[in-house]
Order: sequence, then structure tokens, then C-alpha cells
Amino acid sequence: MKYETALVALAGVASARELPLFGKMAKREVPQEHSHQAIVAATDAALKLNNPLQIQDAVFALLGNKAAAEGAPNVANLDCLQQIVADQAFTNAKAAGDLNGQINAILFRALERNTGSVGLASVTCNETATNPEIASIQQHQDPASPEASQNADIELAVAKSLASIGADPTLALQSATFPPGQIGDPTAKGNTCDDANDPKGCIFTLNLLTPAVSEADIQAALDPQLAMPVMPELVPMPVREQRPPTSEAAGAAANATAGANAGAAANAGQASSGTVNVQTFTGSLGGPPPPVESTAGAARPFSVNGDTFLNEGAAIQRSCAVQKNACANAANSGQLQGGTAQCDAQEAQCLAAANAKKARRSAASRRSAAARRQAGALDFGSCGSPAIQFAAGLDGRKEESFQNVNTKDFNHGSALNIKVIADFTCQRLQSTCKASDATVQACQQASQAAQAASGQAAADAFNSALGVSA
Repeated sequence: MKYETALVALAGVASARELPLFGKMAKREVPQEHSHQAIVAATDAALKLNNPLQIQDAVFALLGNKAAAEGAPNVANLDCLQQIVADQAFTNAKAAGDLNGQINAILFRALERNTGSVGLASVTCNETATNPEIASIQQHQDPASPEASQNADIELAVAKSLASIGADPTLALQSATFPPGQIGDPTAKGNTCDDANDPKGCIFTLNLLTPAVSEADIQAALDPQLAMPVMPELVPMPVREQRPPTSEAAGAAANATAGANAGAAANAGQASSGTVNVQTFTGSLGGPPPPVESTAGAARPFSVNGDTFLNEGAAIQRSCAVQKNACANAANSGQLQGGTAQCDAQEAQCLAAANAKKARRSAASRRSAAARRQAGALDFGSCGSPAIQFAAGLDGRKEESFQNVNTKDFNHGSALNIKVIADFTCQRLQSTCKASDATVQACQQASQAAQAASGQAAADAFNSALGVSA
């Protein structure tokens, strides 16, 4: 499955290391609370949108209780401070329509919390979060502790929460912790790192991230039928009666062929030139956005500053966010006049340029799909209609969501993001239904078309592209 999103590292967030409390902490494990700094900073930004408990900084939630109390004096149950921060940040981000904020709140909830020594687990929260996406997650435990056996389940729980909001579930791997240290290490250092000045997070920069599961494990957990690859069977195509095409059908088929030839020529040009930059935004406040490099044939074909992504949208979001951070740094240092608000506006323009490009591409896909439908109906293999509905009450939800009408052949729960259901549908057509390659390709184009719209219009765009109805 492919999902769109990106982590956002925010500039200008106060570092807890600047606070005097750290001078009192000689007997705890060497600190690591800034190891995932991008996640911590983004969660803190979401927390500050509405912070009724006046928690000074999200990073306090990753400290031991004694130190955490100084940054969260209004919190009675400090064992649950990490969950309280993540829950409030998620609530705020959801209210603001900020998917990135929701993602980072989920990841933050799973980060390992500082303890007194190598091999010592942290206390788990005994309360229930308001948001189910947060309530299902506990923090990673010290990888040298017996409780580290839970870390694999924690990462899979994170993946499921991410998928439930339409985010890339493999981002769960970024919540992982370090390699296990040596129990009894007199330095209490283990294999950790801590650098508040690394905006990405030193666990990533120093290549210390050690996930307990793989991307394949996550895919299998979300859809057991993806755990074992299914080899396509070679089935002879039935012979159909040949009828002279109508003038309209002939014209549509010709247009579809021309479009396919043009697309093939464009792809051939890209293949011959190797890696191409698909970032088209030209704004330059604080510097241009980093290139989004697309490499045909790669397992994760898009990359930004060395970080790879499954899909173009997530990579472009990261590129826009990196540019925003550079702009904010320049504004905060006085190199750029006008404050950081212009950096937020530029990021919005960067994302809008990407959405406009996607909309143009989706419109072309819809025209191509319409031409195919006129030339001949799509073959869904052994499955029935893949139509998607948009309605309230699906899966017991109060709000409107997306789900396949035919839940027998497409047995995925409802989702708030049509991309989750549409991409699942395309994978099921390929792996289980054994639909033709042309149908799978049409489904992928239908998914792109749906993502350019929202609500009922998104479901209509998907169904129309495949010639089905809800």
C-alpha cells in the first residue's frame, strides 16, 4: 500500500537542554530525549496550539518523572505524561486539519522514555487516551530490558494507527529505538545519542535506528494476504465476438492509444536520463526547496536529501517542509526580514503547486480511463464490483468515511482518507482477484483521480474511472 505524508521538523522550538533542571540529573541514564528531534519538535508545535495543562515542552514527557515534573507541574500522573502530550497534540492537529501533526503525535507516543540505567524499562501509563489512535500505543522499552520483547508489537500498533488516518504505515519504523546497550555499563550510555541541534534527529543521522519489525511485517499485519506473494496465473483470454466500433468508440480508443504512446515516450525519456527532479516549485525564501529525485525501478523511488519515500506526494511534502525550516532559520537569525509567517505561506504555496500538478495528472488519467471504458469494459477477475462508498455510520463511525460497497471481496475497514481504501482495492484486484494488468493500472489511475477530490466527489471520481457505481 502507498500512503502520503511526511515528517515535519519545526524551527524555533525551545530546547529543554537549555533549562537548569538538567544540571541536577547526574544519576539517570545518559539522555536521549532529543534523539528523534523532528518528531519531538513537531509534537511540541501541535501541543502548543491548545495546552490546557501548560506543559512547558513536549520533550519533558520523555524524561524521568522527577525531571518531567519541573516541566509539567500541573500533571498529577507523570507516568502518563507522554500519553497526555501525544493525546493533546493529536487532538489539536486533528482540529486544525494537520495530518503531519497527527502523524508525529502518534510517533511521539511510541518513543522510548529515559530511565535510570541501561536495561531498565519505563513505567507504562494506566490511563486511557481520548483518541483511539493514541490509546492503542505504548512507549518503546529499553532494548536491553526484558520488556523490549514488546517493541515489535508497539511498532505494529503504530503502523495500524497511521494507516487508520491515511498515513504511510511504514513511518512506524521511525518511532523505533536504539540497539541494546550493555547492562551494567558504568557510563550508563548504552548505544544512545542526544543532540538538540540536529533538526532531523541524531538516531537517524548516526544510523542508530533499530526497528523491531520490517516493512514486510507491517504489510502482513495490515493485510495478512500480503504476507505471502501470489504469483499470477497465466489464463488464456476469452475470444470475444468482434464488432465494428462506433465512431465515438473508435475516436476514444485512438485518443487512449495516443495518450499511452505519449506517456511511454515520456517515460522512455526519463529512463534514458536516469534520476529526475519532480519538484517544480520555484519559490526561494530562505533558499530553494531541495530536489525530489525520482528514480525509475527503485523500491522507494523518491528521495529528498538522501531520505527515500514510497510515493511522490510524501517526498514533495518533505521537500516543502525542509525549505520552510531553512526559511524559518533565516528569519529567526535576522538573515531574512519579515518574520516566519512568510515561511508558512511559502510552504502552503509549495504544497499547492504539487496538488495542482496532481490534479492535472488525475484529469488526464480520468480521460484515459473513460476512453478505455468506451473501448471495452474492465475485467475485475474473480471479484465483483470494487466500487467505493462515502457515508456516515460505516464501521460504527459517527463521521462520514470511505469503504468498499463489496466488503466480501474487498474486506477492509472504513477509513477517513480515500487513498487507504483505493490503494487497498487496487492491491486486492492484483493479488487476490487476479484482475488483468490493464484493470490494475486503471485502478491506480482511479486512485490518483480520487485523491484530487474529497468526500463524495472523491468516491465518485474513483467509481467513474472504473465504470462502476456505489
